[in-house]
Amino acid sequence: MASTSDIRKGLCIVYNNDTYKIIEFLHVKPGKGPAFVRTKLKSLTTGKVLDNTFSAGHKIEEVRVETRKYQYLYPEGETYHFMNTDDYNQITLQKEALDAPDLLKEGEVVTIIIRTLDEMPLSVEMPSHVFLEVAQTEPGVKGNTATNATKPAIMETGAKVNVPLFINEGDKIKIDTEKSSYVERVKE
Repeated sequence: MASTSDIRKGLCIVYNNDTYKIIEFLHVKPGKGPAFVRTKLKSLTTGKVLDNTFSAGHKIEEVRVETRKYQYLYPEGETYHFMNTDDYNQITLQKEALDAPDLLKEGEVVTIIIRTLDEMPLSVEMPSHVFLEVAQTEPGVKGNTATNATKPAIMETGAKVNVPLFINEGDKIKIDTEKSSYVERVKE
C-alpha cells in the first residue's frame, strides 16, 4: 500500500474498483487544517477523467505496471493493431484505450502500459510530438505570418488541427500529441 506522499504523475492506482492513472496532482498545505492532494485521474478502462481530493496520509492501492514499446500497424474498425518491437507479438486495443487515435500514423512507435499481474494492456502513451503531412487545407497566402490567425487543416491520418495561415497542402508539420495542436513546420 502506498500513501498520498507517493503520488506522482503516471502512477496507476486502484480507486472505486477501477484502475486509474494520475495525470495531474497538486500537494496543498493550507495555513489552517490538514494537508491534502488534489488529483486528476484518468480511468484506464473507460477513458473518463475525474477530479479527486485525497487527504494527507490516505492509503492508496498501487497497480504494478510495465511499459513496452509497440509499433502501430493498422486500424480495423474500432480496434487498433500493435506489434511488440522486441518479440514481434501482436496485440489489439480498442479505440477508447488511445488518447489521440487520429494522430497515429502506421509505423509509429508508442509506449503501452501493461498490468504485470495479468498482462492486460491498460493504456497507450503517444510520443510527445508526431510529424504529419497536411492533406487538406485552404491555400496559404504569402506574407500572412504577422498575426496569430489560424485555419483548419486535415492531416494525412484524418486528424483535424488548426494551423497558421501560411501552411499549405503537402507541408509536413510537427504536432503536440497532448494538446493536438500545431507546433512548427518541418523543413525537409
